[in-house]
Amino acid sequence: MTRTEDRFARAWAALAGIGRDEATGGYRRFAWTRADLELRAWFAGQARQRGMACEQDRNGNQWAWWGDPAPGAVVTGSHLDSVPDGGAYDGPLGVLSGFLAVDELREQGVRPARPVAVVCFADEEGARFGVSCVGSRLLTGTLDPDAARGLRDGDGVTLAGAMRQAGADPAAIGRDDGALARIGTFVELHVEQGRALEAPVGVATGIWPHGRWRLRLRGEANHAGTTRLADRRDPMLPYAAAVLAAREAAGRAGALATF
Repeated sequence: MTRTEDRFARAWAALAGIGRDEATGGYRRFAWTRADLELRAWFAGQARQRGMACEQDRNGNQWAWWGDPAPGAVVTGSHLDSVPDGGAYDGPLGVLSGFLAVDELREQGVRPARPVAVVCFADEEGARFGVSCVGSRLLTGTLDPDAARGLRDGDGVTLAGAMRQAGADPAAIGRDDGALARIGTFVELHVEQGRALEAPVGVATGIWPHGRWRLRLRGEANHAGTTRLADRRDPMLPYAAAVLAAREAAGRAGALATF
C-alpha cells in the first residue's frame, strides 16, 4: 500500500460510519442534522491535521486554506451530504481527494504561487428541504435568502430553524461577494453515476442544469365498484398524463425527466 493509499484508508475509515443506515447500507446525511455536524467536525479535523486554516462561510460552506485566503485561489472539493440511502463516494470522494492532493503537492516540495483551498458545499443534494445546491446557490446569489429560510422539511422544520439549532445564523445567508472573489479556478473530482462514460476518467466542463417542481393533484375518493367513470375525480389520471408528457418532452429536448 502506498503512502497515499494509506492516508486515504485512514481518513476514509473515520468518515465511512457517519450517517450510515445499517439496515440499507446507504447514507442519510442530511443538512443541519447530527450527521451533518459530525461531517463538519471531520472536515475541520482534516484541515487541522494539515495545518490548514478552516472557516465556515455564512451560507454554511466550509473552506480549508493552504496559504492565506486571497483572490485567484485554486479551489477543489465537493460535498459530504447525501441523497436518501446514497452511496459512499458521491461527494465525499471529491472532498477527501482534495486534501490528499494537498499532501502530494507538499511532499513534492511544491510552493503554490496562488492560495489553494478545499471546499465542502452545504446541502448540495437537497434531500432534507427539497432544493438542491443550497450552499453554492446562496453563495452565488441564485437562491433568494428569504425563500431559502422558509424551506421546510418533512417534519415542518424550516431551514432557518434547523440552522439555528445547529448553531448557524440564518439571517446571514445570501450572496457572498467576498468568498466569490477568492475563487480563481475551481475543479471537482466526482464519481460517474451513469453508464455512458467511454473511458475510466473523463474531463467535463459542465453538468446538467436542473430544476424541481411539486405538483399537487386533487381528487375525490369514491366507491370503486359503483362510481361511473363520468363521476370520478381520479388524480392518478392527470398524474399519469403528466409523467408521460414530461418523458416525451425530455426525449424531444435531449434532456431528462424524473418523477
